[in-house]
Amino acid sequence: MSSPESNAPVPVPVAPGLIRLAVDCMGGDHGPSITLPACRAFLAAHPEAGLLLVGQPEALKEARSWPRCEIVPASEVVTMDDPVEVALRRKKDSSMRVAIQQLKAAEGEQPRAQACVSAGNTGALMAVSRYLLKTLEGIDRPAIASVMPNQTGGFTTMLDLGANVDCSAEHLLQFAVMGSALVSAVEGKAEPRVGLLNIGEEMIKGNETIKRAGELLRAADAAGQINFHGNVEGNDIFKATADVVVCDGFVGNVALKTAEGLASMISTFIRIEFSRNLLTKLVALLALPILQRFKSRVDHRRLNGAALLGLKGLVFKSHGSADAVAFETALNRAYDAARNRLLDRVHDRIIATLQAMPATADASLPGESGGAGDKAASAAHAA
Repeated sequence: MSSPESNAPVPVPVAPGLIRLAVDCMGGDHGPSITLPACRAFLAAHPEAGLLLVGQPEALKEARSWPRCEIVPASEVVTMDDPVEVALRRKKDSSMRVAIQQLKAAEGEQPRAQACVSAGNTGALMAVSRYLLKTLEGIDRPAIASVMPNQTGGFTTMLDLGANVDCSAEHLLQFAVMGSALVSAVEGKAEPRVGLLNIGEEMIKGNETIKRAGELLRAADAAGQINFHGNVEGNDIFKATADVVVCDGFVGNVALKTAEGLASMISTFIRIEFSRNLLTKLVALLALPILQRFKSRVDHRRLNGAALLGLKGLVFKSHGSADAVAFETALNRAYDAARNRLLDRVHDRIIATLQAMPATADASLPGESGGAGDKAASAAHAA
């Protein structure tokens, strides 16, 4: 079998200002049947964007004539059930791995893509990304960041959402800095408000890690590195109390899945109540515009596209079961991040924070945990 490097085509001239995304077209539950329509819609909406479509050429043949688009061959596919070790050690020519490789620059050249998007296996994506790209200086563990809807009609960015189950206070500080950079770059907020998720607003509440993280965040705020609001509770995520909510991956993933389940339950209850009899069905017709607006506000497809922050490359994770609309949303998020130089902003903020708070750089960081990021680290080391 040919090596991944042998599959890389000769670079073609790139138009000035063109933002290129590498897309793992084979990943997720549906593969090209979803990713290709989403890519086509994305190209139509972004005349200054280009795509590297990575996957099995026969499955991507309909895209051969698309403008600003190039097919990059990959002979293997990482399935949603593949263990991390399989993705790293055995499937070295997978569409996921080849797509991520497009973010690595050859000596004396620029990377072929500025960001990568995949709907593939989360653990495998984190592992392969961390193995190939490595982490930024000052970052110990990458984190998964995504958005949750809030009552203002906007979004609250939350991290970590599952990459790191056990975190030190220093890790939470790093997450806060990375989250601030993400919101600043994508949403244009110069000083996003950062909240630390806790069981109460008071500084005396929480376990020792949370208390220590609060001290570090207040010190970073005093040094002008972040805009720390203070402790926030679970309901503050949806009140827009803070622009960025920081927590460990265990708490973040539970909060995310709880919110998704609640939204689904409310939608089901509304549908059941309006379907009870002829009268309620008539009322539903009258309320249809309101119901459609409500559906739009809680539509999970508007929230698709989680950033893997802390890597030396921009990698975005789409939900595995995403439809074309949701996958296009992930492409949009990756494009906005690349266009607004998110990678540079994260790097600059982290370095500035470490320089302002030298004690954090020398802190002893625990190596054990159980999230996707930690499995990625151990598997990558073994590979």
